[in-house]
Amino acid sequence: MYLIVFDVDGTLVDSQNTILHGLQVGFDAVGLGMPDRETALSIVGRSLENAFSDLVGPSGLDKVPAMAEAYRQSKVARRQQGLDVDPLYPGAREAIDRLHAREDVLLGIATGKAMRGVSHMLEIHDLSGRFVTFQTADTSPSKPHPDMLLRAMAETGADPERTLMIGDTGFDMAMAKAAGAHALGVTWGYHDHSRLNETGADRLVHHYGELDAAVSEMLKFNEETI
Repeated sequence: MYLIVFDVDGTLVDSQNTILHGLQVGFDAVGLGMPDRETALSIVGRSLENAFSDLVGPSGLDKVPAMAEAYRQSKVARRQQGLDVDPLYPGAREAIDRLHAREDVLLGIATGKAMRGVSHMLEIHDLSGRFVTFQTADTSPSKPHPDMLLRAMAETGADPERTLMIGDTGFDMAMAKAAGAHALGVTWGYHDHSRLNETGADRLVHHYGELDAAVSEMLKFNEETI
C-alpha cells in the first residue's frame, strides 16, 4: 500500500484569515503587539504553543500559555457561531477523491491542528471517510519532528519509500525527510518556494491540477492498479 499524508492549513484549506484572527486574539490577551502578516504566517504548521513561542521569543515565553488558551477559546466560540469556515483550495476535493478511489492508496492527515479542528474541517467539507490515519498536535510533538509521520506509517503498515507527505511549509518538508518519506511541496500556501526547497522538497506543484502526475511519478504508481 501507498500512504499519502496531507497537511491541512495552507494545503487543503486556506485558513490564513482565521489563523491571523486567532493569533491577534492571543496577542491582545496579554497586551502584546501582533507581528506583521508575513511573520505571523511563517509559523503556520507548528503546534499552537510552539507557534506562539516562535513569535514572542525567549522574553515572552511566560505569556505563551495564556495566548494559546485565548486562541483556543476564540476558535471554539467562532466555530459554534459558524464563523470559522476555511475554504478548500480549488481542486482539493477532487484530488482527494481520485486518490481515495485507488485500491492501493491510504490517505492520512498530519497537522499542527488539534483533532477538534480536524473534525470540524472534515464535517463542514464532507470529507469524512477519506482518511484512515490522523496525526495532530494532541498526540505528537510539533513539526518538523518526524513523530506524526512515523505514527502514520506504523498505524497503516506503510514503508517510508511508499509514503508521501504533501504540505505547504518547510516544517512539512523537513518532517518528511526526517521520517525517510517523500516530500511534495505545494506553492499555494504560506511558505515561499525557496524555503520548501531548502528544507527538502523533492518536487513542487503550483496547483491541484498538477498533483496526480507528481504523486504518480514520485511513488512510481502502477497505472493499471486503480
